[in-house]
Amino acid sequence: MLDDFLIRAALAGVGVALAAAPLGCFLVWRRMAYFGDATAHAALLGVALAFAFQLSIFAGVLVVCLAMAMVVSALSERGLGIDTFLGVMAHSALAFGLVAISLQQGVRIDLQAYLFGDILAVGRGDLGVIWGGAALVIVLLGIRWQALLTVTLSPELAQAAGLSPKREQLILTLALAATVAVAIKVVGALLIIALMLIPAAAARPFSNSPERMVMVAAAIGAASAVIGLWLSYLYDTPTGPSIVCVAATAFATSTVIAGIKSRN
Repeated sequence: MLDDFLIRAALAGVGVALAAAPLGCFLVWRRMAYFGDATAHAALLGVALAFAFQLSIFAGVLVVCLAMAMVVSALSERGLGIDTFLGVMAHSALAFGLVAISLQQGVRIDLQAYLFGDILAVGRGDLGVIWGGAALVIVLLGIRWQALLTVTLSPELAQAAGLSPKREQLILTLALAATVAVAIKVVGALLIIALMLIPAAAARPFSNSPERMVMVAAAIGAASAVIGLWLSYLYDTPTGPSIVCVAATAFATSTVIAGIKSRN
């Protein structure tokens, strides 16, 4: 079955969507969109690191994204202007990543594949990494689900209950880095956060609990991956952007439906 490249691509897209859904919901609830963007843009530095030291792309991206996320978390706690700081970090990381990749000697790198994804080139080994990483993220967030929700709702209440907001932030940081590392092959560094945030935002009008929002977001993300892949195959459009376009259409539809409901 896995000899069919379209089936492998669809499985890869669904795997990334399942990992991105719960994490995207937390990014929405905690208003961490730009934090995620800065981390994702650092992925290109990870690609350059992987080629320079002959590491796997997953390992290189995971190390750099985790380092970037931890640096941003640490510095943001020191009272720096968070919006400006995250903007500087996001675009600086992207620029340094592009320059670092261009300096690689004797290595042919398809830059567009790492910027926008190359889901059609996913192999069996890539599928193992994607689903393994997705399982790690889902299990990690599932184990810490209640604690993460409590910290998100009220850090003061969480501290009173014996929870550490910094520890839960570290868990989210680890999950974010792992998701970026597995998703770069599917949608690329520029679109990873879009695949996290848009399905979560689209799910919000149809959700009356955090758990339902995660499930609806996962369904929207998985459907976007499959439909976007199919449309890309039919009309010969870039697959990663096509997936995000389908998710954006779902968000627009959910916004319209929510607006109609609010008037009635």
